[in-house]
Amino acid sequence: MRKWLEINDWPIRYKLIAHFLLIGILPAVCLGLLIHYSVDRVLERQTTANTLQLIGKVNRSLEHYAASLQNITYIASGNPDVRRFLDGTEGQEAKVSDRYEIRHFLQTISTLYTEVAGILIVNSDGESISNELYAKEGHRLTLETWYEEAVKRDGIFTIVGRPEGRHVTSHVNYRDDEVISVARAVLDPDSQRVLGVVLIDLKLRVIAEELKNVRLGRNGYLMVIDDEGDPVYVPANLPAVGVSPDWFTGTSGSLFRDTEAGRIQFIYVKSPFTGWTTIGVFPVRESIHEMREIQFYIVSFVFLVCLFGITASYYLSRTISRPIGQLISFMHKAESGDLLTRFISERHDEIGMLGRSFNRMLYRINRLITLMEHKERQKREAELRSLQAHIRPHFLYNTLDTIQWMARSQGAEAAAEVAESLARLFRIGLSGGKDRIPLAEEFEHLESYLKIQKVRYRDKLNYAIRMEPGLDRHTVLKLILQPIVENAIYHGIKERRGPGTIEVDAFVRDGELILRVKDDGAGMDEGRLAEVRQALDRVGRDLDPEELMAEAETAAAGGSMDKNRGFGLINVHERLKLTFGGRYGLTIDSVRGEGTTVTVVHPALLPAAPDDSREEVRP
Repeated sequence: MRKWLEINDWPIRYKLIAHFLLIGILPAVCLGLLIHYSVDRVLERQTTANTLQLIGKVNRSLEHYAASLQNITYIASGNPDVRRFLDGTEGQEAKVSDRYEIRHFLQTISTLYTEVAGILIVNSDGESISNELYAKEGHRLTLETWYEEAVKRDGIFTIVGRPEGRHVTSHVNYRDDEVISVARAVLDPDSQRVLGVVLIDLKLRVIAEELKNVRLGRNGYLMVIDDEGDPVYVPANLPAVGVSPDWFTGTSGSLFRDTEAGRIQFIYVKSPFTGWTTIGVFPVRESIHEMREIQFYIVSFVFLVCLFGITASYYLSRTISRPIGQLISFMHKAESGDLLTRFISERHDEIGMLGRSFNRMLYRINRLITLMEHKERQKREAELRSLQAHIRPHFLYNTLDTIQWMARSQGAEAAAEVAESLARLFRIGLSGGKDRIPLAEEFEHLESYLKIQKVRYRDKLNYAIRMEPGLDRHTVLKLILQPIVENAIYHGIKERRGPGTIEVDAFVRDGELILRVKDDGAGMDEGRLAEVRQALDRVGRDLDPEELMAEAETAAAGGSMDKNRGFGLINVHERLKLTFGGRYGLTIDSVRGEGTTVTVVHPALLPAAPDDSREEVRP
């Protein structure tokens, strides 16, 4: 489980899928949640704003009706006949006619204002006049609650509310829930004494007509309550929701409450004129239903995005990871030893470039293996030839040693000296099978060779061997100077007219051992010198086996360069490069008619330990 928590241990396919899902699906999910939250807030704000605007219009209509009733109270109290009735200045003779005129006047108002159910005018003595309303017998109207409330308001228009418990009845016999009563006390302008009260009943069907067509959503509706919390209007076909006036603070707002009908949202506006509060009632389940519809579309959108994102991420990750997996399988085959496998693809992206680099790498490895096998084969052949060469010098060395003792015993000192030099030459050449010998032994070997050549060429060959002090025990590859000197004798001194000289010097320069062989022989022209240098430059170059074989055959056949001249130099040069690296080897300088100089650059190796255990083979 912990391994799966390490992202670096995931397969690249899973990483790509996770990456695509994060950049594709996660933003879609976040966008869906953001849209859901934003739409919820926006719908709530829009619903509240629209409902408040609608309630404001309804309130203005209700205030219009209330203002009309207020105007009616002013009109009624300002009528001369009504005025005389209220202040008691009407005479007995005019009393009957005045009251008839008052009733006719009130009837006219009821005709003009159809929302008026009845108008009742009561004076301070309890007498009343009305077009539709009349007091019940045995009850004094000045003791009615509505009358006392109007008196307390000192002439201010008052909405009394439903006519419950009053002792006033109507010819039409409206129910209490069908009308709303308003009242205003009429005051004497001079003494501010209450002269009476004008009572008006408003038909609630007017309010119902105003509100019945108002619908808030599917199940929302409007209701009106007074300042006591009593319902002024509630739709007849919908259940009433119990509300408290304490819920509605301020002039407008929105709130949520848990009621018997469930969780309800209330949006309200309070009229400062009427004191009524118009309330928009929204069951929360309705808004939840609408939000669920929006949620359905959002979830559907997110689902489709996720489906597309998963499919696309799987496809894209497969197109990227599949060739990588194939390349890994090819690498495993190559790792197991199958170097002939190849990554085959027409892709031109980074994976295709990596595959082609992989193919080139396998090709180069195959070339290197083939080259190494060829060089190992050459090395084994050289070792075999060296073994054969060592076998012959052992026999020759023992034979020459016998000849030397026989020559000395018979007084042939010259022959004995040549035999001794040749024996020493073979002895140092064997060197117990070692590849490196002290520089002193290499010079001893060279001097033995020159003594033999001196006997042959006599005064035609002169030589000088010089070594910088302290270098005698530095170790060098054996038999590196003799082939160079031999080349100088046969191709330099021999071709020269008159005697010639070979100079061999050993010194250290810039931390490297320099061995220089210089002759004043025939030298080489520029063409022949270029051939020799080119042959040396090709030594150690990374050639295909076919090229190496072709060059070997050319060298064996002599090629354009004399193989007797170049073979010894190339052999020494190749041994130095193979043993110590490309910076070491031979350099040649030559001028026709002046001579040739061969410089050997050899590492200045630490002095070898003394070795006095050389074994001389006796016959």
